[in-house]
Amino acid sequence: MKIKKALITAAGPSQRELPLQTLIDKDRKKRTVLEILVNEIQSAGIEEIGIVVQKADVNRFEEVIEASSISGVQFIPQSEKKGYGHALLSGAEFINNQPFLHLVGDHLYVNRSGDNVTKQLVEMAEKQNCSISTVQPTRENAIGNYGTIKAERIQGDTNIFQIKKVKEKPTPTYAEQNLMVSGLRAGYYLCFYGMHVFTPVLLELLEKRAKEFPDEKLGLSESLNDLAQKSKYLAIEQNNIRYDIGLDYGLLKAQLALSLSGQDRDYLMSELLQFFVEKDLKNKGVS
Repeated sequence: MKIKKALITAAGPSQRELPLQTLIDKDRKKRTVLEILVNEIQSAGIEEIGIVVQKADVNRFEEVIEASSISGVQFIPQSEKKGYGHALLSGAEFINNQPFLHLVGDHLYVNRSGDNVTKQLVEMAEKQNCSISTVQPTRENAIGNYGTIKAERIQGDTNIFQIKKVKEKPTPTYAEQNLMVSGLRAGYYLCFYGMHVFTPVLLELLEKRAKEFPDEKLGLSESLNDLAQKSKYLAIEQNNIRYDIGLDYGLLKAQLALSLSGQDRDYLMSELLQFFVEKDLKNKGVS
């Protein structure tokens, strides 16, 4: 299969402002989180990008894209606040029954090697011809923030897994009983990295669930669990760094990571060292 489209979700209550926050990127340019995500996607060779936002936010998001002279972006208003799965379904007409890349609008990704994380995922999905999600080993005290999977390692591959079960924000007790993955360190589980490639089968499953439970919010993990039972659905372990900028200090951590992976690394390291030296001297009462 060939992946030509991408869908970013930015309509959740906690996501609305975060994609519009400004950071200094690796090249010392001021960009919004949204611009950084769009550039990442376009660098992977995908030119058609849909961004799901709340109706009231369309103008603000359009202003950011227009000011940055980015093309190929279409905004998709989410008509109702009915959950993550509903946000993806809002993009069904844009996706037009094709496989698509999906990123969330409140995560940033920093690759230690400097390679394009998105491009790696797209190439893997095209090679495997199926849905595939990035995952990352995560400590049990943090899994309550993420979708978590039970999976079996594919023989002959050290970082590719067949997904068997998906659970949204499990408790450590549930995870220990149901989501253990052979080969991971004790107390670690595989959690979604916020970056996926999905086949149209997922949208079919979401639509089916929406019809079955019309009065309920439509989550995503339940349909991902259905996807794992009905078709080939893989996970690829990423050792790059994911920054959920909606968490405490998440935006600060993302900014530091971008700066330390870019051309200002030495300057920033020097400034941070000076800051901590001065703070330590102050604490010791040295003027």
